[in-house]
Amino acid sequence: MAIRVYLEDVLKERGMTSKELCGLVGITEANLSILRSGKAKGIRFGTINRICYYLQCDVGDILKFDGILEEEDDE
Repeated sequence: MAIRVYLEDVLKERGMTSKELCGLVGITEANLSILRSGKAKGIRFGTINRICYYLQCDVGDILKFDGILEEEDDE
């Protein structure tokens, strides 16, 4: 994936569990797990906004571009 997810690192830096973040953000633990694993195909801006608000971080702290163009599969 061309976009790497560093949410786990930010959670550890903030001393917060994923369960706590789910409660604050209003998403399920399953959906947060998919995001944390980097397997999410998309995420709503509103969800990113709430994650960044509660973690007091920038979008670039949790999502980074690895410099590789990934072609989408035509499914």
